[in-house]
Amino acid sequence: QVQLVESGGGLVQAGGSLRLSCAASGGLLSNNVMGWFRQAPGKQRELVATITSLGLTKYAESVKGRFTIRRENAKNTMYLQMNSLKPEDTGVYYCNALGTGWARYDYWGQGTQVTVSS
Repeated sequence: QVQLVESGGGLVQAGGSLRLSCAASGGLLSNNVMGWFRQAPGKQRELVATITSLGLTKYAESVKGRFTIRRENAKNTMYLQMNSLKPEDTGVYYCNALGTGWARYDYWGQGTQVTVSS
């Protein structure tokens, strides 16, 4: 069973930066899409950014130009660099790995809190 472990969350002032990491223990099989989602209090979980095994990326409109997603396949690790943070970026950030090839899976991390103060 693969486990995803997030790290790097914390408290930061508006305009500041944080880098989140997501490490997959045991390795990820086949082609996959990894992504970051977030959930603010009282709101539904929403997609922040995704990256495929080949490095193709997608971002939510609200974070374009401020957040950068990348991955290091050899290390089974994904990152989210968050710059120019806003209070509305506050929430629990979750890492996800979705198997899209011959191996189908849907793994989630436990989440890491990001709080941006105004």
